[in-house]
Amino acid sequence: MAMNGYEGGLKMIEELTTNAGQIQDKVLREILSRNAGTEYLRGFLHGQTDKQLFKKNVPIVTYEDLKPYIDRIVNGETSDILLAEPITGFFLSSGTSGGQRKLMPVTAQVAKKWELFRGLYESLVIKHIVDINQAGKRMELMFARPEIETPSGLMATSVTASIFKGSGFRASLPKLYTSPSETIFCPDPNQSLYCQLLFGLIQREEVVMIGSFFASTVLRAIKFLENHWQELCYDIKTGRLSHQITDSRCRNAASLVMKPNPEQADLIENICNCKSWDGIIRKLWPKARYIAGICTGVMRQYTAELEFYSGGLPLVSSLYASSEAFCGINIEPLCKPSDVSYTFLPNMAYFEFLPVKNERDESIEMKSNNEDTELVDLVNVKPDQCYELVVTNSTGLYRYKVGDVLMVSGFHNNAPQFQFVERKSVVLSVDMEKTSETDLFKAVTEAKALLDPLGFILTEYTSYADTSSVPGHYVLFWELKEKEDKHCKELDPKIMVECCFRMEESLHYTYKIYRKRNIIAALEIRVVKQGSFEALMEYCVSKGTSLSQYKKPSCIKSEEALKILDSRVIGKYFSPKSPL
Repeated sequence: MAMNGYEGGLKMIEELTTNAGQIQDKVLREILSRNAGTEYLRGFLHGQTDKQLFKKNVPIVTYEDLKPYIDRIVNGETSDILLAEPITGFFLSSGTSGGQRKLMPVTAQVAKKWELFRGLYESLVIKHIVDINQAGKRMELMFARPEIETPSGLMATSVTASIFKGSGFRASLPKLYTSPSETIFCPDPNQSLYCQLLFGLIQREEVVMIGSFFASTVLRAIKFLENHWQELCYDIKTGRLSHQITDSRCRNAASLVMKPNPEQADLIENICNCKSWDGIIRKLWPKARYIAGICTGVMRQYTAELEFYSGGLPLVSSLYASSEAFCGINIEPLCKPSDVSYTFLPNMAYFEFLPVKNERDESIEMKSNNEDTELVDLVNVKPDQCYELVVTNSTGLYRYKVGDVLMVSGFHNNAPQFQFVERKSVVLSVDMEKTSETDLFKAVTEAKALLDPLGFILTEYTSYADTSSVPGHYVLFWELKEKEDKHCKELDPKIMVECCFRMEESLHYTYKIYRKRNIIAALEIRVVKQGSFEALMEYCVSKGTSLSQYKKPSCIKSEEALKILDSRVIGKYFSPKSPL
C-alpha cells in the first residue's frame, strides 16, 4: 500500500479502516511466523502459528512478566529470546504516568512504521487545517535526553529522541521547523527551551503551528516565556545570545542566524508587556493556524489554561501512541479536546482488548478474574464499552497489557474509535475504595469552578493518599495563579474549604460512604507556591525523564517528589463535613 501525497494518505486511511479485520489477521500471522521459534513463544506455541492456539496458550502479561527476558537481552544475550529480527536498541519509557521506567526492544522496522504513522496523521492536518509542509514553519518544542548505553552495547533512548535522530527528520529540520537540531539535543532542558523560544520568536512571521508532544509542554513554554521575555527581547534587539546560555552547540547555531533587530524586539516587547496574556500565542505568532499537543488523558487539565493563551487557535490532539505501539490517529483534528477519539490503524500492531466494567458511581475496575475473561479483537469491540489495551507487536511483546483504559466511541468504516479514559494503574486509595484518575479529574473540575469569581485559576494539581495517621485521607496539591498578574489578591479560606467539600461531593459513592463512617478522614487541599510543579518536573528530568515525554503524575508515589511539594505549601484547607 503506497502513500503519495496527502490524498494518498487519506486513501490509505480509508483502505486500512475498511479492511481492518483482514489486516489484523495478517499482522498477527506475520508476527507469529517470524517469531514462533523464539525461546519465549516456543514454550507456548511449539513452533506453530495458529491464531486460536495463540489466543488459547499465550498468556496476558505485564512488564514484570517480560522483564527477566528483556534484562537478558539488555545484558548481552541474543535477541532471539523474544524476537527473531535483530534489535537496534531500546525505547526507554518516561515512567512518569504509572511508575517505573521500562526498556522496550526496538528494530529497524519501528522507524518505518513511525514514518508511515506520521504521514497518515499529517495528511489529515493538511486536509482540515493547513498544508504544514508548504505554508510555513512549525515551532515544535522538542527535547532529546542523552542516550544510555546498556551492557549489551546497544543504546536506550526515549521514543521522541529516537524520532529526532532519524535521518529523514534531521533532513527536514531546516525547511520545516524553527528549532535547529543543536537546541533539540542540548542536554540542559532550560537552555534548550530558551533557545527554541528565541528561534521561534525570530521566525515568528513564518510560524503556522506551535506545539509539542504533550499540551503540558506547550503550556510550560508559555510560562517560561512569561519569566524570560525581556531577556529574549534583549537578545533579538542586540543580535547576541544571552551569556546564560553556555551550551557551545546552541551558541554556534545562534551565531549563524542572529543579527540585531530592534524593530522586531520592540514589537515583541509591546505584545508581552501587557496586563493580561489572554490570547498571547496568536499575538506573538500571527500566522499560526493551530496548537498541536496531546490534550487527552491526564493532559485534559491543561486545556482550559492553554485556551486562555491561545487566542482561539484550535488545540489539536493528533495521535495516540506509546512505547509499545503506534495505535491511533484523530481523523477529526478540529474537534474539541473533550471530544477527541482516536481511530485505530490495524497495520501498526495486533490489538486485543480486555473488557473493563464501569458501574455507575463506582470507579473503573477490571473484571475479577482476568484468566476467565475472553480478550476481544479490534473489530469486535462494542460501542460505549471500556477496555484495557493489550498489544502484540513485532518487537517482542506478546499479549502485553499497556495499562491504558479506553472507551469505544464509534467506528470509522470497520475500525473502532476510542476515547482515552485513564491509566489503569493510577488510583488513590486509603482503604478498600478505589478512586481513579477520571474520578479525580471530575472532582477537581467541579471544585475549581469556585475559584473563577475570585480571579484565580488552577494551573496544576496532583494527589496522594496520606495514611500516616488513622483514618487516612486524600491530599490534593493545587498550584494557583491570578488571571491578571496583579499579585494583590488573597485566597479566601472559606472558598478553599468549600473546594474541599465540593471535591468530596463529586467523588464516587464508595468514597462518600467511607467518609460518613469515618473510615476515611476529611479531604485536604494544600496550596503550593507558584513554580512548585516546575520544581517537580525538574526533579523528574534530573532523574532521566525526557522533557518531551514528561507527564505530571496524577498521584504521587515518590517520597522525594512528595518532599518537593510539601516544602512549598503556603496554605492547608480541609473539608468541613462529610458529603451527603
